Amino acid sequence: MKYYSLNHNAPKVSFQEAVIQGLASDKGLYFPENITPLDPSFFDTIESLSHEEIAFEAIKQFVGDEIPEAKLKEIIAETLVFDFPVVKVEDGIYSLELFHGPTMAFKDVGARFMSRCLGYFNKDKKDSKNTVLVATSGDTGGAVASGFLGVDGVDVVILYPSGKVSDIQEKQLTTLGQNIKALEVDGVFDDCQDMVKKAFLDETLAHKNLTSANSINIARWLPQMFYFFFAYKALKSQNKPLVFSCPSGNFGNICAGIMAKKLGLPIEHFVASTNVNDTVPRFLENGNYDPKPSKATISNAMDVGNPSNFIRIQELYNNDLKAFEKDFSSYSYTDEQTLEALKKIYNTDGYIAEPHGAVGYLGLKKELEKYPNAIGIFLETAHPIKFLDVVEPALGITLPIPTQIESVINEEKVSVKISSYEELKNFLV
Repeated sequence: MKYYSLNHNAPKVSFQEAVIQGLASDKGLYFPENITPLDPSFFDTIESLSHEEIAFEAIKQFVGDEIPEAKLKEIIAETLVFDFPVVKVEDGIYSLELFHGPTMAFKDVGARFMSRCLGYFNKDKKDSKNTVLVATSGDTGGAVASGFLGVDGVDVVILYPSGKVSDIQEKQLTTLGQNIKALEVDGVFDDCQDMVKKAFLDETLAHKNLTSANSINIARWLPQMFYFFFAYKALKSQNKPLVFSCPSGNFGNICAGIMAKKLGLPIEHFVASTNVNDTVPRFLENGNYDPKPSKATISNAMDVGNPSNFIRIQELYNNDLKAFEKDFSSYSYTDEQTLEALKKIYNTDGYIAEPHGAVGYLGLKKELEKYPNAIGIFLETAHPIKFLDVVEPALGITLPIPTQIESVINEEKVSVKISSYEELKNFLV
């Protein structure tokens, strides 16, 4: 499998090269040259397969022969060490819980998969290291820190916006030590992401072998397809159309869902549910893609003004807006609406959501008005404990502290404050 840049001005590369480089030399995101749908018989018998078997079939064509089959299966087994329950919230609506991993966020899957791929590619490189450079708006940092902790031949540098991630999220990316370093940026997520992209293109840093563990990296992005296959397996017996609503910030998760559909997974419709950072909803309303600086909200992992994966979604539809709109809707919601949804879900259904899931629920409810016979699934992308400052006062409850959080909550934060690209560069050098 070869990968090409979506800016179309860089050489095609292998899976290994795309993982190690992260971003193409022309600043473009990598995209697979071919997407071959899976045999229909795979979906006919999917309920008889394990999660590991499903994941292997979904991703093997994108890895090709660059990782031996037995090793790829081992990587998948080490990635999927936790469950992905589909929980009924109300009639016709389910929550797909993606927060049962080590950092209690959906990004644990992509981070674990990528770290093990990179570890495999580095196994014979005794004299050189890769530096994983990642920007986070919340959960990516903790997932990457956990996934790469102690991986040989890899240093990790995480940039996060000061004061704009939750206390628990901050602890998860600033307390692990070893090969994990955290940079606290005076700015917003977009500033962090811009610095990361600039570093990739800085030829004076070439010796640092930079790569990214954001969803711009194919090894972080592609494994997110797995969730959608698992949910289909769980709900297939109901024999109804499926509508997925994804809380969307950088649009990696929903883009992976569309990839799953292109592989043949029977998904009726996708909803990208956003907070007030509404670049994509506005685009669908007026056809004008007009990114704006991100605004801080209580669903902070979605505080992204210019979602980098949206270009991949456009590529999946060959920039055909009509075909895209047939499969895809997008709606935005305020913090006030998000809090009301949290209360409604809890008071009516007894289910404890968190702000991102609540936004996903709102978008799903709106879209299901058009699909009254469908089953709706909203993605719960993080455990409510990661947003206890929002969830506890909104619902009037006290959340128990899960063991994954107990292990870091009392640890001492260690970070380096920076405010410019030059400071990042000096740190890396």
